[in-house]
Amino acid sequence: MHKTINNLISIQNELKSSSKNDIHSKIIAVSKTFPLENIKPLIDYGHCHFGENKVQEAINKWAEIKAQNNDIKLHMIGKLQTNKVKYVIPLFDYVHSLDNIKLAEKISVEQIKINKNLKIFIQVNIGNEIQKNGIEPENLQAFYNKCVKELKLNIVGLMCIPPQNNSETYFINMQKLNKTLNLNELSMGMSADYVIAAKYGSTFVRVGSKIFGDRD
Repeated sequence: MHKTINNLISIQNELKSSSKNDIHSKIIAVSKTFPLENIKPLIDYGHCHFGENKVQEAINKWAEIKAQNNDIKLHMIGKLQTNKVKYVIPLFDYVHSLDNIKLAEKISVEQIKINKNLKIFIQVNIGNEIQKNGIEPENLQAFYNKCVKELKLNIVGLMCIPPQNNSETYFINMQKLNKTLNLNELSMGMSADYVIAAKYGSTFVRVGSKIFGDRD
C-alpha cells in the first residue's frame, strides 16, 4: 500500500478516537505543490476531498481528473483574489477563505453566470492578528447576514487559522461562533493540531504534510 494511503488511514483512526458527539471530521488532503503522481494513489484509494491554494496550479492538475470523476471535491483553501473568482467557480466545490465583502459580491455575480452554488466558509480572524486575513468576530454576524440575505451565498460554515500558541482556546471560540450562526460545517485544524480541532467539532481538517510529506 502506498505510504500516502497509510498516512491517511492513520489520521482517520486518530480522528475517530478523538471525535465527540458522532461528528467525524472529513480530511482535506492539501495537495498544493504536490504533483499528480503523489496524489493519484489517494484518488485510486477512493479519497475525494482535496485542497489547493493556487488557481492556475489547480486548473492544470484537476480539470481533466474532475471531468472524469464526479466524486472528487476540490476545496479552495488559500487567499482568493477577486480577479480569480471566475476561474475558481467552475472547478472548485468549496471555498474556505471568504474574507471580505468585495470577494463575496464577486462570487455572487460569477455564480449566477454559470448557475452553480459553491459551498462557502467565512474565514474568521479568530486571534485578531494584523498579519492574517478574515472577518473579526465582532463583525461576523453583520457580514454573514449580508452574504446570505443580500448576496444569496451558500454559507455552510466558518474557517480559521488560529495563532500557533494555544489553538485550543481559539477552537473553542470558533465552535461557539459556529453554533451562534447555526452552521453545520466547521473548517479548522491542520497537520499540527487536527486532533484538537476534531475535539471541538471541526467537520473538515486540512492536512498536507502529514499525508504527503514535507514540501520542497
